[in-house]
Amino acid sequence: MTRPQTDALHSRIRRDIEGRIMSGQWRPGHRIPYEHEWMETYGCSRMTVNKALRSLVQSGLLESRKRAGTFVAAPRFHRAALEIPDIRAEVEGQGLAYRLDLLRCERRKATADDKTLLRIADGELLAIECRHFAEDLPYALEQRLINLAAVPEAAEADFSTEPPGSWLLAHVPWTEAEHRITAITADKATAGSLQSPENAACLALERWTWRGEERITYARMLYPGDRYALTAHFHAGLSISASPGKPIASSRPRQKPLPEPRAMP
Repeated sequence: MTRPQTDALHSRIRRDIEGRIMSGQWRPGHRIPYEHEWMETYGCSRMTVNKALRSLVQSGLLESRKRAGTFVAAPRFHRAALEIPDIRAEVEGQGLAYRLDLLRCERRKATADDKTLLRIADGELLAIECRHFAEDLPYALEQRLINLAAVPEAAEADFSTEPPGSWLLAHVPWTEAEHRITAITADKATAGSLQSPENAACLALERWTWRGEERITYARMLYPGDRYALTAHFHAGLSISASPGKPIASSRPRQKPLPEPRAMP
């Protein structure tokens, strides 16, 4: 009789901690209560608390630091076919100087196209457009929508100094993401932004990111085809790993086709 009760309590502790992390109540870097505090709160043994915390560490939601405690980990997922990249880290990881050029950051009511891309009924969002440079050459053109109902603190962030993707990875827990990759030709505006010839080949990577049932952000990344390559490494029977970036992908069943690629209004 004791074991089922212990297992149920361990699961409850885990769910309670997950809920606080996924809701944004506890952000990356937050130190959670010590084991003895959980024991007092739930009236359970150290073994039960340790089992719950250990499973969350193994899943990547928590990290244990010797003599410091247990902290909410920065989001990292290793079950994915593609990755959510931190572009600044990606560029600097190649030994190149990174620079951010913020072209537009506008707070506005969601347009009809915005609602389709974010799958929201209404509300305010941030519409961001920026360029990422590697040394003196454009590395990527980013067009992004952030749902302010899901991430209200994004309205106060300074995206002229910190890339939107880097900020979101550091501040906002997420549960699912979906990629779509297409080949396009650069129109005049895109070619100018990427310093590429008009009609040059580009790689367009679109990404939708969720927290539970809530859509957090939509991003469209445009890469010059002659300066960027996406590679993947496969093992039989195992998940795909891809580079550059950090792991993601979605197991969410599609209820309806995703909208066609488009530039932000």
